[in-house]
Amino acid sequence: MKLILTADVDNLGAPGDTVEVKDGYGRNFLLPRGLAIVATRGAEKQVAGIRRAQDARKVRDLDHANELKQAIEGLESVSLSVKTAGTGKLFGSVTTADVAGAIKSAGGPVLDKRSIELPKAHIKSTGKHGVVVHLHPDVAAKFTLQVDAAE
Repeated sequence: MKLILTADVDNLGAPGDTVEVKDGYGRNFLLPRGLAIVATRGAEKQVAGIRRAQDARKVRDLDHANELKQAIEGLESVSLSVKTAGTGKLFGSVTTADVAGAIKSAGGPVLDKRSIELPKAHIKSTGKHGVVVHLHPDVAAKFTLQVDAAE
């Protein structure tokens, strides 16, 4: 079965790749989960859109990584409002996707959530937390995330 991947699949490929897989794997795993679409002529337009979105998030080279680092570290304040209990503990936790959204809403660049490293995997309390963004093997940006209680 010939499919076009719409998401990153371990040991198979990246979004936009055209792959040949066994019928059962494609029909029972990839297609129901939305990880791939059937390779047709119309799907080529979707592949172009997927690649454009992927290129927007991708760090091109070391100079681009340094520019992104300066943009992230130059942000005045990155804050996130979340629901909390009266004691300052969160209902749930702050994930890397939440942090990526907070950076974007603070005027920063669009980042891939997989490049963000949180302390202790998830943030579960209000306050200031140090966050690291790995932009390139040689470049990492550090900033402080302020987690506030939502009203």
